[in-house]
Amino acid sequence: MPKAFVTGATGFVGYHVARHLLQKGWQVIALRRSGSSHPEGGALPVEWRIGDLGRREDLSLAMEGCEAVFHVAADYRLWAKDPAEIYANNVDGTVHVLQAALEAGVHRVVYTSSVGALGLRKDGSPADETVPVSLDDMVGHYKRSKYLAERKAEEFLQRGLPIVVVHPSTPVGPGDHKPTPTGKIIVDFLNRRMPAYLNTGLNIIDVRDVAAGHLLALEVGRVGEKYILGNRNMALSEIFQHLEKLSGVKAPWMRLPHTPILALAHLFQAASRLTGTQPLIPLEGVRMAKKFMFFDAGKAVRELGLPQTPVEKALSDAVAWFTKNGYVNQTRS
Repeated sequence: MPKAFVTGATGFVGYHVARHLLQKGWQVIALRRSGSSHPEGGALPVEWRIGDLGRREDLSLAMEGCEAVFHVAADYRLWAKDPAEIYANNVDGTVHVLQAALEAGVHRVVYTSSVGALGLRKDGSPADETVPVSLDDMVGHYKRSKYLAERKAEEFLQRGLPIVVVHPSTPVGPGDHKPTPTGKIIVDFLNRRMPAYLNTGLNIIDVRDVAAGHLLALEVGRVGEKYILGNRNMALSEIFQHLEKLSGVKAPWMRLPHTPILALAHLFQAASRLTGTQPLIPLEGVRMAKKFMFFDAGKAVRELGLPQTPVEKALSDAVAWFTKNGYVNQTRS
């Protein structure tokens, strides 16, 4: 039985990667911090190891005897009281994982980046893996940290570590227990806290297809290549229309102009610096929403055989999971 080491298995995507590997006959060693868990992780026959991305000795011990490493863990926040934490987790943590993998001599590493670290086309058409990008293009600390972490991965590739990089777009589906910023949009919609919307768009993919894409990248992906794990480009208004059909909650009809919302987000950001609490409107989220995050996953479909489950199922399963697990206020009319 082949053995894989997985980081981030208590998170949304990482949980599904670990689950998919188990279904495909892999033995999974998964790293988690003390006190960190996934609500459904106890049902997985995973060998959990307590450790931290900041301690390379934890990683080296956990990787022993593993053929493959899936570095899925990421600090995905649009606001942090101390942004240095995001860089420590996403950049320094990646260096520690890849250094341990290099020393362990693993056969292959699948590194989970983000479409946020890729370039966008000026005309708004779907971008692929070849669009030029620089650090100056990155909006906010999360995207900057993922961009810098990917550059570190490229350095390890030059040092001989066989790495394949995957870029999930916007995964949705069951198990988003924290939830991610995208999951929070769905939860806020279901709880009728979304009276209006900004004119933006995302590339939606079922999180289970993202998990399958990770193993496909390991099995048939080309070392040194990047693969966008995405499916359907959708305007935010279209996503809300689908959620209305699924839940019966009315989709917001008012489209807000970007400039005044950006100004309001700046005010909330300033207040958060004083209070240390998360802003009601995250500035980074509003700045990101100025552009449509549309991507072309054709390379992953052609070369990896990336599944393309209808996004309606992913949204439906996300709504059902959030409702079942108490994220939706059922008493509201």
